[in-house]
Amino acid sequence: MTEFDLSHLIIVAVGMLLAGGIIGLAIGRSTSPQSKATETLKEELEQLKEEQRDYQHEVAEHFAETADLVNNMNQSYKAVHEHLANSALKLSNPDISRQILEAGTSQPALESQAMGELQEQPKDWAPKNPGDKGTLSEDFGLEKHNTAKPEESEAKEEEKA
Repeated sequence: MTEFDLSHLIIVAVGMLLAGGIIGLAIGRSTSPQSKATETLKEELEQLKEEQRDYQHEVAEHFAETADLVNNMNQSYKAVHEHLANSALKLSNPDISRQILEAGTSQPALESQAMGELQEQPKDWAPKNPGDKGTLSEDFGLEKHNTAKPEESEAKEEEKA
């Protein structure tokens, strides 16, 4: 009967040893520096994600408020202009009234071109003399230097003519 008790005792001891090893391994992994660093990084990541969401929300609010303020400013300018135009009609001569009204209804350059008004070409693009190349021409200012002998260059000029 002691053999039976001794074999049970050995089996229980081996089982306890395995259970202790597994429990020790689990505790060791959960308290290892690498595990702590991973947990810290996860917490930092969540915190940064939250900060980014807050920042994006603040940016969206900022632009919405800016759009509202610009819209209010445009309405205020329009109200001031209307007030000046109405006052000019009542208080000044017709020429000043007409100038104020025209200033408020002036069209941007692109709209006036669409309406058929011709715009003068910018001076820095235009050639100085008819037939000259303009400043923004691809070969403006590039002159071909003749390195050939005078006889060869004369022959080339005669071929061109």
